[in-house]
Amino acid sequence: MHKRVLDNLTTAILLFNRDLTLTYINAAGEIILADSERHLVGHNACQLFKLSNPSLLANLKQCLTMAEPLVDYSTIFNRMGQSVTINLSATPLLQDDQVQEVLVELQQIDNHLRITKDEQVLAQQNTARLLVRGLAHEIKNPLGGLRGAAQLLDLELQSPELKEYTQIIIAESDRLQGLMDKMLGPNKLPNKKALNIHEVLERVRSVVQAESIGNLSIQCDYDPSIPDIHADKDQLIQALLNITRNAVQATEGKGHIIIKTRIHRHVTIGRKRHKLTVKCDIIDDGLGIEPEMMKQIFYPMVTGRADGTGLGLSIAQALINQHDGLIECSSELGHTVFSIFLPLGTGNE
Repeated sequence: MHKRVLDNLTTAILLFNRDLTLTYINAAGEIILADSERHLVGHNACQLFKLSNPSLLANLKQCLTMAEPLVDYSTIFNRMGQSVTINLSATPLLQDDQVQEVLVELQQIDNHLRITKDEQVLAQQNTARLLVRGLAHEIKNPLGGLRGAAQLLDLELQSPELKEYTQIIIAESDRLQGLMDKMLGPNKLPNKKALNIHEVLERVRSVVQAESIGNLSIQCDYDPSIPDIHADKDQLIQALLNITRNAVQATEGKGHIIIKTRIHRHVTIGRKRHKLTVKCDIIDDGLGIEPEMMKQIFYPMVTGRADGTGLGLSIAQALINQHDGLIECSSELGHTVFSIFLPLGTGNE
């Protein structure tokens, strides 16, 4: 029972003996250190934190020798070589007035910062989206009247030359109507059913490959053990297709794209913590996204291309949000990654 309780904590719990050898680590600790309990237990703190700030190890040793609790703020490197910013609390556990063990609690600060940042960005994007939706509604109302008047006028006209003008008005009205519909975003709730994420990705891959006229290379790196997710197949295809097309355009249709799926544990989306999520990475080797554009890429009507509408990524995010998911992006020259997180099962508050 105690292990079940500890494994459901969001705080990492590590237990070291007098030699600072790890004797226990919970599930949250496995996530921070990016390795399993089986591989971590038995290693000394010097090995676990050898690339981290030296003061961290010094403080742990001080906790052991002085028998006093301490609090530290540090950046550690996990087994994958990734930096993780943490708050550390170390408590000596005494028996017969001697320190026998050190209990270490780790809280991932950058994760909390990411959640706060995601919420702020999402709120700003929702405000922009509501503004655009309001404008779209205001444009659609007179647009319908304009198209109707052009149709009536077309019936009255006899001259083919004049009819050509009314047909242009009707065609442009239809084009604007389509643009307004895209600006309004998804107009129905998702019809969620059990589906295999790889079937969706294979459909996306085949569509993008068929559309490509250059030397586009698409590599798939799937985790076949991923269980079915509950999602609207058409909406998910549309969202992933928009993101993948964006990657193709970034490579000018002649680059290399990787579509990768993995299971991620204990991912927080919004205010919900999900034990299991599917992470889908769409990676391209294109020119990358300019830093000033990174903050705006999911806003409607924002695009870095002369022929772009700026709606593809905005629509993708709206669709993923409807599935309680999350899209993240990182970019540098030659390496842009869009990561889509979709929960498996229900989230815990």
